[in-house]
Amino acid sequence: MSERLAVVVGVTGGIAAYKAVSVVRELVLAGHDVHVIATEQALRFVGRPTLEAISRNPVRTDLFEDVAEVRHVRMGQTADVVVIAPATANTIAKLAAGLADDLLGSTVLASRAPLVLAPAMHTEMWQHPATVANVALLRERGVAFVGPESGRLTGEDAGPGRMSEPADIVAAAIAAAGPRDLAGVRVVVSAGGTREPIDPVRYIGNRSSGRQGIELAVAARDRGAEVTLVAAHLELPAPSGVRLVAAGTAEELRAAMLAAAAEADVVVMAAAVADYRTRDVSPTKIKKDAQGDRLDLALVRNPDILAELTAARRPGQVYIGFAAETEPDGEALVALGRAKAARKGVDLLVLNRVGWDEGFGAESPNRVLVLDAAGSVRGEASGSKSHVAGRVLDAVQTVRNRSK
Repeated sequence: MSERLAVVVGVTGGIAAYKAVSVVRELVLAGHDVHVIATEQALRFVGRPTLEAISRNPVRTDLFEDVAEVRHVRMGQTADVVVIAPATANTIAKLAAGLADDLLGSTVLASRAPLVLAPAMHTEMWQHPATVANVALLRERGVAFVGPESGRLTGEDAGPGRMSEPADIVAAAIAAAGPRDLAGVRVVVSAGGTREPIDPVRYIGNRSSGRQGIELAVAARDRGAEVTLVAAHLELPAPSGVRLVAAGTAEELRAAMLAAAAEADVVVMAAAVADYRTRDVSPTKIKKDAQGDRLDLALVRNPDILAELTAARRPGQVYIGFAAETEPDGEALVALGRAKAARKGVDLLVLNRVGWDEGFGAESPNRVLVLDAAGSVRGEASGSKSHVAGRVLDAVQTVRNRSK
């Protein structure tokens, strides 16, 4: 991004504050004007001289500095994006409550700029019901989150709560303040995984959490698009500012996508659709005592929703498919992607490898290849799902610009 942004970086009191130095450094090296607001607790982890030397601007900590300038209002009003890294559990709670008892909280309330949070805390704190509720509330207000990742924490602890890497945080910040190049464009995104009922309590499903689809919807929304999210059993709250359509089974997803795609400019099929469904759904719970040691299910194939959508496309529509494969060999993986791109009739196919410990449902970094309709590799992206979403939309814009 060539535009020079005014970035406020809030640094709060967690051990991950040392990573904030790299966040500031990368933003400055990218040509942005960076102003650091550090809490008193943050300065117990990383020194003011370090942050000032890296940011090339004075570090602000006190609400009562330069009172005549009403500094918190000025910094908030002039910011293009506000990033808080690390965002501790305490900081997230204060933001959710709208507290403004220090310079950082006051600046956030005085700003209309996008807010990006990079949480960092112990797993128990991240998973505590209070934190979960606070994060959900902030997401509903449009706050962007990057991470946390799963990994080694302080001491011997490991698990979700590790702050994302600086490059991913910077990418999220730039994306949040980024181009409005999809203003007025109607985008439909499917997300999550369908469930095919066996009986009233059991189903055939998959491991998709819907994270990547949600991030695609958020990225499109932040770039100005009118977004419809067709959601199948998401594990995370749906983002604000998008039209939500719920779909449970493949047939329900098909009906919702056919209706939504009719008026769309861009269609992104990121949902994991079950290839098969049960031929006969039991109206009552199947009892194991009645079935004995074996239960045989007859399955029938579900419709190919994406192929059906592309076959009915209007001129100018752009279709993006996703392909998750377990193939370990890189060349063979690309060959599978090329075949699928041709079979589905898409403009772009986002190809990624999945397995027991990668891909579906994972908060860990994602790596994808983007193939065009001819099967040529047009780009790759590696990092958080929000970063990947931004790169996918960049590729979408390249296709749209070529068709104009």
